[in-house]
Amino acid sequence: MTKSIDFYFDFISPYSYLAIHKLKALKNYEEININYKPILLGGLHNLGGITAPAFNERKLKNMKFDCNLIAKKNNIPFIWNTKFPINLLYLMRWYLAIKEKLKKKYFEKIQNVEIKDELKKLTNIAFEKNIFGAPTFVVNNKIFWGQDRLEYALDEYNS
Repeated sequence: MTKSIDFYFDFISPYSYLAIHKLKALKNYEEININYKPILLGGLHNLGGITAPAFNERKLKNMKFDCNLIAKKNNIPFIWNTKFPINLLYLMRWYLAIKEKLKKKYFEKIQNVEIKDELKKLTNIAFEKNIFGAPTFVVNNKIFWGQDRLEYALDEYNS
């Protein structure tokens, strides 16, 4: 069995953005078997009865500070989206459609029932695995939640 890291993400999550940059900055990035797993973070939160930090004024304020802190520390270009949170459902569906090299049929494919169902399925699978947020890394059935857990996921991957 090939070792891999399952990377659950949603483009809505600024922490997913930071995690992707941290992954790609790894010296051996090309050698790591990463399975990118798009999910609907809002759907995952709904399944788990979780209120997103974006809807709590105090958490949101800290989240902005935290993301800027992480970006600065890791030399990641980052500008907080003043319209956050925004609906990126179509973008997440697009990610699934692009895997099939369907870029020119973007608007048609994001309405495709199969694409919609695949995103829901991946979100439900994440929930069934006890994943509750994004980004999450899963290695050897162990969950590492948050961009700051990448090092631990890599340790598990390399063990």
